[in-house]
Amino acid sequence: MSSKFNYKKIMPRYSVIAIVMTLLGIAVVAKAFYTMTAKRQYWMQVAGQKKRDSVQVKPIRGNILSCDGQLLASSLPEYKLYMDFQALRESKNDSLWNVKLDSICIGLNHIFPEQSAADFKKHLEEGRLQEQKNGTIGSRHWPIWKARVGYNIFAEVHQLPILNMPITFEKVTDEFVIRASFKSGFNVEEFNARRRPYGSLALRTVGDMYGAKDEARCGLELQYDSVLRGKNGIIHRRKVRNRFLNITDISPVDGADIVTTIDVGMQDLAERAVIDELKLINGNVGVAIVMEVATGDIKAIVNMEKVADGQYREIKNHAVSDLLEPGSVFKTASIMTVLDDELCDTNYVVATGGGVYNMYGRDMKDHNWRRGGYGTMNLPRTLEVSSNIGVSRIIDHFYHDNPEKYVQGLWDLGLAVDFKLPIPGYTPAKIRMPKKDEKGKQYLNWSKTALPWMSIGYETQVPPISTLTFYNAIANNGKMMKPRFVKQVVKDGEVIKDFPPEVVKGHEQIAKPKTIQTIQTILEHVVSQGLGKKAGSKSFKVAGKTGTAQIWSASGKTSAYLLSFAGFFPADKPKYSCIVCIQKDGLPASGGGMSGVVFHHISEGIMAQDVRMNASDARDSASVLIPQVKNGNLLAADFVLNKLGFQVHNGWNGAHPFGNPVWGTVQQNKKSLNLLKSSATKNNIMPNILGMGARDAVYRLEKSGVKVNIVGRGKVTEQSIPAGTTIKKGMICTLKLS
Repeated sequence: MSSKFNYKKIMPRYSVIAIVMTLLGIAVVAKAFYTMTAKRQYWMQVAGQKKRDSVQVKPIRGNILSCDGQLLASSLPEYKLYMDFQALRESKNDSLWNVKLDSICIGLNHIFPEQSAADFKKHLEEGRLQEQKNGTIGSRHWPIWKARVGYNIFAEVHQLPILNMPITFEKVTDEFVIRASFKSGFNVEEFNARRRPYGSLALRTVGDMYGAKDEARCGLELQYDSVLRGKNGIIHRRKVRNRFLNITDISPVDGADIVTTIDVGMQDLAERAVIDELKLINGNVGVAIVMEVATGDIKAIVNMEKVADGQYREIKNHAVSDLLEPGSVFKTASIMTVLDDELCDTNYVVATGGGVYNMYGRDMKDHNWRRGGYGTMNLPRTLEVSSNIGVSRIIDHFYHDNPEKYVQGLWDLGLAVDFKLPIPGYTPAKIRMPKKDEKGKQYLNWSKTALPWMSIGYETQVPPISTLTFYNAIANNGKMMKPRFVKQVVKDGEVIKDFPPEVVKGHEQIAKPKTIQTIQTILEHVVSQGLGKKAGSKSFKVAGKTGTAQIWSASGKTSAYLLSFAGFFPADKPKYSCIVCIQKDGLPASGGGMSGVVFHHISEGIMAQDVRMNASDARDSASVLIPQVKNGNLLAADFVLNKLGFQVHNGWNGAHPFGNPVWGTVQQNKKSLNLLKSSATKNNIMPNILGMGARDAVYRLEKSGVKVNIVGRGKVTEQSIPAGTTIKKGMICTLKLS
């Protein structure tokens, strides 16, 4: 072998290779440059079809709960059903579709009886034969049904022939609808719809959403929107082998729940009482608020208004936003002011004459002026019979030369406090302070009649919530509690923010203890021997004050009245305070006879709910009592039944009330109860919770990682996810109780 390098043969070869490689490099660079410039727009469009970056994914909105954990507002999944006929054709299932079409349409008619099977067939065929802009035949997004449906309806449609092939759920994002290819062409858009299990109960306070916009509209939904909404997640999507894949960059953070002070039972009771009276007297607006004396918790808040169709609905939160002259319920504050300033006592006597008294050129009248008035009376009696003349003469006598002292007394009572309530639309009371001119000689915008009429509830603007808070402070021995609507913010069972009861700053004692005790006694007499008798009860003592004020009428053709009753019960040991306000046109109009009646129904209903009876009191010695026991935790049932003295088979003699739950059912015989354990289910399998109470059902499902929405009361009669289904992350099960 020769060791010499044959330079003449080898170098030309290298030169050719080098030239070829250089030309290829130049071609690659030129092609890249051409693609980046001339073809840039085309390839950007292609890339856009293959991927999506920074797509926002909405979280699940938090729930709004009542004080005892019942759902007032919750986000439930809803679905829109579509057919992708091109995907059906691409998967070569179009011939099977033709065979099964009649069966599909009959099934759809059974699920949606509003539309016939023939109409469904015509509609679906129209979508299958629709010509697209790109020349293809068949719609890619043809709606099967016009409206959103719940999970149960979706599950029924998914069981129909052809449509029962596997599908992938789509999510509606802020930018686009995620689509993919499905063998059956059946595809679904999933929405988080806001639902209220108790319908319009406390609608303007709990709040509402703008539907498809997913934006809070009013109430607590709007005030706590940032808490309930959560934080959006971010995903990007890549198309691989004709399928989109979700790649999560930032997971969405679901919203937190808020626990309100609303009691569902009291709210329902108050609404029915208000609506019944409004229908009876043909009222325009009805407001009722129930407050817990010790804490200031709003247990019920009603805002009913007559609408165009003659029905009563919640349109505006009148309870916190109406600035109207309160009328005679304001007289209590006037009398408290003069008593607290120690300018007179309860023995003070005032002459009211024959029911008409001229005050500075303007007649002041009592409600019975046509019957000759009340004559001479003492100070407590002026409130008992709600004498305009009596109260206004007392206040004018002591404060005529110094009206600032009177108004300051009202402010000290807390009537003008701005509570900064978390309800959009809330407006604090307006009680004007008289002011003198620069020389200090005469009052500006203050007439001689201003003080007398202010003392009986005119020339001031006080929303019902402020009036109630004032009466609640009287019931609470002078301590004014800030109205509380929200108790806690909860996330995943943990309290992340607490809102404890709050005393209004500067109003820890709105008046001297002697004044409070005196006014409590007077308000009790208003009900027992005055104009507030219809608000009273034979079962417990009630204290309060009636009010009737003439207000501006929307029609302008007749007189309008604001009828009120504000008070508390039981009067000897106050637990709840309540105000009822009714607006109506024309006579008759009576605060005690109309609003007082509503107060009576609400107070008696609430006290009846508070009654606690021992099981033994209900037994008849001649009968055999076997209680109705719900399925669920047998250990807890066994403990309660043994404590009540019932005979239980297969139990534990009540020895393990706090052990790990043992799930099962209860068989009822004529004389005994039999506890039957259920066979164990895997943690990833949906259990059968039919017949359970809400507490056990929620505990068991959430223990398995399933979120729960509850509709109704009682025991579980339906579960949206059937027993035996494999549990997947993020599942939401709706339980129907009855």
